[in-house]
Amino acid sequence: MATTKPPIVCLLGPTGTGKTAAAIAVSRRMDASVVNFDSRQVYRDFPIITAQPDETERAACPHLLYGFLPTEEKMSAARFVELAVGAIEAVRAEGRLPILVGGTGLYLRSLLQGIAPIPAIPADVRLRVLERIEREGPQALHAELTENDPKYAAVIHPNDTQRNARAAEVYLATGHTLTWWHENGEHTPAPYDALKIGMGIGLDELEPHLARRIDAMLAAGALDEARAARERCPAQDAPGWSGIGCAELLAHLRGEIPLDEARTRWVKNTRAYAKRQLTWFRKEADIRWFSPGGNEAVADCVADWLAARLAD
Repeated sequence: MATTKPPIVCLLGPTGTGKTAAAIAVSRRMDASVVNFDSRQVYRDFPIITAQPDETERAACPHLLYGFLPTEEKMSAARFVELAVGAIEAVRAEGRLPILVGGTGLYLRSLLQGIAPIPAIPADVRLRVLERIEREGPQALHAELTENDPKYAAVIHPNDTQRNARAAEVYLATGHTLTWWHENGEHTPAPYDALKIGMGIGLDELEPHLARRIDAMLAAGALDEARAARERCPAQDAPGWSGIGCAELLAHLRGEIPLDEARTRWVKNTRAYAKRQLTWFRKEADIRWFSPGGNEAVADCVADWLAARLAD
């Protein structure tokens, strides 16, 4: 069916599946810019640990919304949508194709389907949740979330302070879970025609690659990066520290665990995160799946889709 909505391409999938390389392959065929939708790659202090595009990749085509947020600031789905729409419109104004690249499924869904208008959370409720986090840790809230909202609990890590706190405060303040709000609230989708392309791979096949990738990050200076970030922002509850890799290295820098244990936890938690990403994206509709490394096939798919839109 023909549409007058402007086109965007969404390259999605679990961590470590070569999404950036696929986007660059597309950019070699047509004028395009990459817009990040990974919730961790927004942080300025962690380019290595969060696997942000390197200088060579950034030189291949423009990259937006990477490495701009201080460690102490929080990113939310609502803020992401606002920033992403601004970035997309800036790319379109230059006559380029926006390619959204990332693995944070909630951010992409919030952009494409809209965000439920959740009521403001009273300050006393927010304070109660924060006090519980300090006393019991985010794991206790995640255990409750598993009972109250198993669908959302399945896609966030028990150690994710920000998202577990948000889920708890919404439930306490409204009597409804985040999943209920996402499924029942009125949504205003962004006005784009989206081609969704997934980079798919089995978890068992992906796991050894993730371990090698983490070793490469450590060799490239991930620990020094975390040490420098700690000097700028020593608060361990700062949102930027909650990311996988960041949290484990911070625990080592605080003298809580040796480096080899931090590395082991980093690999384990990254695998668990990749599993949650696969679970999320496999439930999404209209994704065209490709194997990692099939970058020219991805570029062919984008070119054919754009041509079909013009023909319609």
